[in-house]
Amino acid sequence: MAGHLLLAGYIGCGNLGDDAIALGFVQGLGNSGYDITVMSGRPEETNRLYGFSVVDRRDFKQIDTAIERCDALVFPGGSIFQDASSVRSVGYYSKIVSMAKKAKKKILLLGQGVGPLDNFLAKRMAASAFNDADIISVRDPESLQALKAIGVRKTARMTADLAFLLPSVQASDDVQGFTVGNMKTVGISARPLDKKTDVVGLFGDFCRLLYQNGSMPVLMEMDREEDGPLIAEIAKRQGGKIPDLRKMTTPMQLQQRLLRMDSIVAMRLHAGILAATVGIPPLMVSYDPKVTAFSKMMDLGTPLTVQGLTAQRLYDTFVSFQKDRERNSRIVERKRDEMRKLAELNIELVRSTVR
Repeated sequence: MAGHLLLAGYIGCGNLGDDAIALGFVQGLGNSGYDITVMSGRPEETNRLYGFSVVDRRDFKQIDTAIERCDALVFPGGSIFQDASSVRSVGYYSKIVSMAKKAKKKILLLGQGVGPLDNFLAKRMAASAFNDADIISVRDPESLQALKAIGVRKTARMTADLAFLLPSVQASDDVQGFTVGNMKTVGISARPLDKKTDVVGLFGDFCRLLYQNGSMPVLMEMDREEDGPLIAEIAKRQGGKIPDLRKMTTPMQLQQRLLRMDSIVAMRLHAGILAATVGIPPLMVSYDPKVTAFSKMMDLGTPLTVQGLTAQRLYDTFVSFQKDRERNSRIVERKRDEMRKLAELNIELVRSTVR
């Protein structure tokens, strides 16, 4: 046995992106002899879907026992050290790092997307967690800058998001809702924001423009808790006639559906990453620096910002983006291979640290 790894993050919480990160990590390790336990928001579901040993991420007694048993606490990625949602997120993960440090376990923070961190307390807690780590890697240059800005002294490596290590998938035979006459399907990943930004109106009107011009929009649920109500509201405002993809249980299921689509428009980062893993160039709409960073790293240009964006401008940009589809497809295939190699550096860091 090479060692016992305890995985921490927003795993098993109904977000396909965070599950994709964990699965990409495990896929990258391959048959290396590591024993893996996962801290999950839905332990029974995570065990049933993926066969992992699990502990409940809300139960600190279970977490404490799991830390005592492990050789290393591993955060395989995601935007977990940020205070855009709440300071509590940073506090939770910092506490787990402190528990592992006290137990004298190795701490690996891999493929991290750091920030935004605006709250003073959040900055202090995040800096403490990263300074306690044995290994740090980040998925984009902006995260490197964020670490420096909060006073992290440890050296961080530039790698890539571990979702790029997900295995290749084959197209599903289930094509219902994706082939409508000669209409090409456009997958759309929107996410809720503050009340100042009318995401419902923007993407509802965008869906209408697509349909009027011969394309079939398909709204995609990436986060079970947040995206489902948003999708329902978009459809309601447009008369309830927009196809959707909901209740996907694994990232691989979504990849299979993406293979059937002509194009993807995405606010959510991992909708873009999963599209890239199957060779579809995603048109990103940025609500957060991590989305802008991804689009630039994939050589797809600076994305539109959702604040103040109109449906007509989004549609015009989409049409222009599609005109360059062949070129963008070649770029995405090349960059996908580059990202896979960078993501594999995370695996090398584990193997060199935990034996």
